[in-house]
Amino acid sequence: MPASENQGFNTRAVHAGQEFEPRTGAVVPPLHFSSTYAQDGIGGLRSGYEYGRGGNPTRDALQEQLAALELGTHAYSFSSGLAAEDALIRALTRPGDHIVLGNDAYGGTYRLISRVLGDWGIGNTPVDMANLDMVRDAVASHKTRFLWVETPSNPLMKITDIAALADIAHDAGALLVVDNTFASPYLQTPLALGADVVVHSTTKYIGGHSDVVGGAVVVKDAELAEKIGFVQFAVGAVSGPMDAFLTTRGLKTLGVRMDRHSENGQAVAEWLLERPEVEAVLYPGLPTHPGHELAKKQMRKFGGMVSVQFKGGEAAARKVAESTSVFTLAESLGGIESLMNYPSEMTHASVKGTELAVPVNLLRLSCGIEDVEDLIADLDQAFSAIP
Repeated sequence: MPASENQGFNTRAVHAGQEFEPRTGAVVPPLHFSSTYAQDGIGGLRSGYEYGRGGNPTRDALQEQLAALELGTHAYSFSSGLAAEDALIRALTRPGDHIVLGNDAYGGTYRLISRVLGDWGIGNTPVDMANLDMVRDAVASHKTRFLWVETPSNPLMKITDIAALADIAHDAGALLVVDNTFASPYLQTPLALGADVVVHSTTKYIGGHSDVVGGAVVVKDAELAEKIGFVQFAVGAVSGPMDAFLTTRGLKTLGVRMDRHSENGQAVAEWLLERPEVEAVLYPGLPTHPGHELAKKQMRKFGGMVSVQFKGGEAAARKVAESTSVFTLAESLGGIESLMNYPSEMTHASVKGTELAVPVNLLRLSCGIEDVEDLIADLDQAFSAIP
């Protein structure tokens, strides 16, 4: 059954790009490993397929699925989230252009923009995205091509007004790019709020099982899509067929998983809030969070990511990180299993010494879909190890 934009999220997740195979009736579309395709005479391409870098039916199915869920018209699947961001920036910027981004952006994104693309002539200014006047001034002070935001942000869980930033970007002739990795399209659809581009690390909630690395770019403008698609083809950092298949399989259950992630995240955040060892709990589902009301407005639920800061400083954070058994100390997030990360030395080590540096007393928790009582019990015993 072809998916329709009038259908609910979970129906689209299951059916978009997933029509049954017509020859046998197989409900799950076949996995296409072929690197090349037979032509009916020179230039006679069957359904437009020529070579695996340019197109693959399994990858195309995933891209259709991603576009349907993000309410876009075109989606592109890449070998990693950073490959997706790199292709986007090179497709739509030129030397001399500028990117205004959040001052708590993901370390890998900042490293790409400042240390790789900076040498290509792309400038950047990190700002507090909650201060709209500061954002507006930063955009106006440069030849700004992108206003780039994560919401919720990684790992400080800041919430940014997507619609307001879209207005600022468009008034300046810039594009608003939203990294929707933490929220996923189930909790938030930035294109519907005025954003021009959505980027994802599909490794995270979209894939959802910590078994595949990937990235995506989604747009609703045909001209932007053509430019991004050209760079994807010309440079070639595409997702392989098995990676696309695994991502599609994970994406079909995104809605039901995000419901459970959100329930567990809320319960863990509320438990942490009552602990005497805790200095601050950063979770938009808490009424005490400064972005709570905005998050209620632009998100369906609040997700499974919780950051926590300890009164005992770096020593307390490290001790808890190394004392859990249900939470696994590891990079990444968004899988069905709960993970714990010490950003200052792990995911955000590349921004140490900059204004994007993460507090050393902070841990980032990715709450999985386990029984929440076990997650809390695991944290409780880890807290007992604090000196």
